[in-house]
Amino acid sequence: MMASSSINARDAVAPLILTLDIGTSSVRALMFDAQGRRVVSVAAREPVELRSSSDGASEIDADDLFRAIGRCLDAALAQAAPVASAGAIGAVAVATLATTMLALDHRGRPLTPIFTYADTRCASDAAALRARHIEHEIHQRTGCLLRTSYWPARLAWLRRTRPTIFRQAAAWATLGEFLELRLFGQRRISYSAAAWTGLLDRVSLSWDLRLLGELGVRPGQMAPLVDVDEPLQGLLPDHAARWSELVDVPWFPAIGDGAAANIGSGCATPACAAITLGTTGALRVILPDAPHVPPGLWCYRVDRRRALLGGATSEGGNVYAWLRETLRIDESPARLEHALAALPPDGHGLTVLPFWAGERSPGWAGDARASIAGLSLGTTPLDILRAGMEAVAYRFALILEQVERAGVTPQTFVAGGGALLASATWMQIMADVLGRSLTVATETEVSSRGVALLALEALNIHISDDHTAVSPTSFAPDAERHAIYRAAIERQQTLYRKLIGEYR
Repeated sequence: MMASSSINARDAVAPLILTLDIGTSSVRALMFDAQGRRVVSVAAREPVELRSSSDGASEIDADDLFRAIGRCLDAALAQAAPVASAGAIGAVAVATLATTMLALDHRGRPLTPIFTYADTRCASDAAALRARHIEHEIHQRTGCLLRTSYWPARLAWLRRTRPTIFRQAAAWATLGEFLELRLFGQRRISYSAAAWTGLLDRVSLSWDLRLLGELGVRPGQMAPLVDVDEPLQGLLPDHAARWSELVDVPWFPAIGDGAAANIGSGCATPACAAITLGTTGALRVILPDAPHVPPGLWCYRVDRRRALLGGATSEGGNVYAWLRETLRIDESPARLEHALAALPPDGHGLTVLPFWAGERSPGWAGDARASIAGLSLGTTPLDILRAGMEAVAYRFALILEQVERAGVTPQTFVAGGGALLASATWMQIMADVLGRSLTVATETEVSSRGVALLALEALNIHISDDHTAVSPTSFAPDAERHAIYRAAIERQQTLYRKLIGEYR
């Protein structure tokens, strides 16, 4: 079993790592000990208000988010008071949703909200960039495509639609930079967070000056690059008074939540792939170098030594939630699970393109919309819900095919995320679709655990973590169901080509 487990504060081994995981729905503060175990008495959470609209907006107010982070730290330190006051906290480690971007003025004040990866208002600007540039070359240079999720299209959109703000911007920042600027008066960005912008040369680990120049961005507007093991210390006076326990504690730079999740799942080598299905989804592997990037995938960084290859979906638990609410399926979770599990694989005759929030990997049709084909008078709400769950799993199969075309053949698959962990039926569907056995992650807060492990590594504390062992719960694929699903994937691809076209 993986070394991950929980422990009481009195039994925790110092130094302790305080973690912040800042996502689209909440900020969570947890604590892990020097053996990578979660301290159960420390768990604070604050909701995040994500503003979205029909025009494709997906924004978070920067000042509101900073206040939520502050309240979360207050609660966590109060819970950890006995050990915190004794100086047992050895570091603070941070994971944030990626990609994020905001403009700052010359005093570090936000000129814009925080734009998230899901904001698609720059779709036409992304298309214009693809028309002017050879996307393949930029993809290989940065690991990112010229799509709505990344900074090039968003910067072009701001330059076109908000020229005054574009001219006033003294700096362009990620969420992690903004947080450190508020706390320490300094701004820097980790290679990991920078890789998610689409503006980092992933081989030289420097800003892509050609791309910056074409976008009208000065190098000085971008933060200095650092690695994940380079901490800051010395909170600004106001924050030092509020959080005296953290005054001289090393604070490590924020990294992308996907990179953190792989580390926290025990998937730190190419032999192990992490599958996450929460509101959205991803399949990722960590590699010791920066490989050629297959079409439709991305390649980010964990740190200077490790790359993160994979693909992400905009569809996941959001599809399940939308279908259940819209179809008014109000059975209890246990009864619904039983009913869904009883349905045969692809027995509904439906073909679903599950793009309620547009598509990311592998086709990157950000403006795509969901479709359900094959409806009849005999179709039931449960049929549609099961078809939606299967359709999401098919997108993971396509991502895995691209990963394997890069010559990466994981032997172990660790599955986590709220949507999968809440549904054994969906977990089995995923195993059958992929034709791979799935090991269930033993730690639910894998991003938090991941940054804690990286912080311990930076403090020269190394723990034993079995990356390939089987957890008590696993799901084995059924060969007959796998064959049925392979045919269903081909049917979904046929509908995709008819309605959306070939991969762009």
